[in-house]
Formats: sequence, structure tokens, C-alpha cells
Amino acid sequence: MQTTYDENNIFQKIMKGEMPCHKIYEDDKTFAFLDIMPRADGHFLVIPKVGSRNILGIEEDDLTAVMKTVKKLSHAAQKAFNCDGITLQQFNEPAGGQVVFHLHFHVIPRMEGEKLKPHTGEMADNDLLARHAEMIKAAL
Repeated sequence: MQTTYDENNIFQKIMKGEMPCHKIYEDDKTFAFLDIMPRADGHFLVIPKVGSRNILGIEEDDLTAVMKTVKKLSHAAQKAFNCDGITLQQFNEPAGGQVVFHLHFHVIPRMEGEKLKPHTGEMADNDLLARHAEMIKAAL
């Protein structure tokens, strides 16, 4: 069962500049930044600016804006990392694997034959993340 939206979730804090991130893109409806615990090089998140717990409650226009950004940045990531493919992941509610309750799409550049790194909870090197963010921004 879906519960209420928490205006103080970590993604809201990131968008407000209260928490650091490696931002790669922003427009009037969406925000994208690198995942600090990437499962592959260039792994990033795309979120709506509107407060939405998950896909079950977002307005269609806002979801369309998110998906346009996912597509645009997927092309940039493919160019930046010369990857063979892109994996998208999106989770809804605890039973669906959602941990942060603000709608977000994981966009993960993939190389043929390479498995996703496990989600260990360890943060990646900050300098590496900064380089990856610049690579994606340069490919836009």
C-alpha cells in the first residue's frame, strides 16, 4: 500500500543543494546525478523535480518529462562510455525493492560480458565520479 511522500527525503535534499552530488543534467522538470554507489561506470539517476513517491503516483506529464531525460542521457552515456547497452531500473514500494521514496530511474551503461557490480553500500571514489560526470556532460 502506498503511503505519503516525504518532502525531506535525500533526493529532495540533493536537488535543494543541501547534500552534495555530481549533477549531470537539470531542466525545469528533471534532475540527474551520478549514483554514489555505482553498479557500473557512469551509473546515474534521473528524478522528477516534482515530489512523487514513485511511478504509482506521478502525473503523466511529469513522467513523460522524466522519460525524455532518461532517453537523452542514455544516448550521452552510451557515447561517453562507448558502451554496448544501457540497463534501466526503477523500483516501487518496499516490496518492489524501493529504498528512497522519491521516484527515480537508474540508468546504467553496460559492456557486453560484464556483470553489474554488487550493491555493497560502499561509496565510489569521488574523483572517479567527478570524471564520469564530466564525461557524460561533455557527450550531451
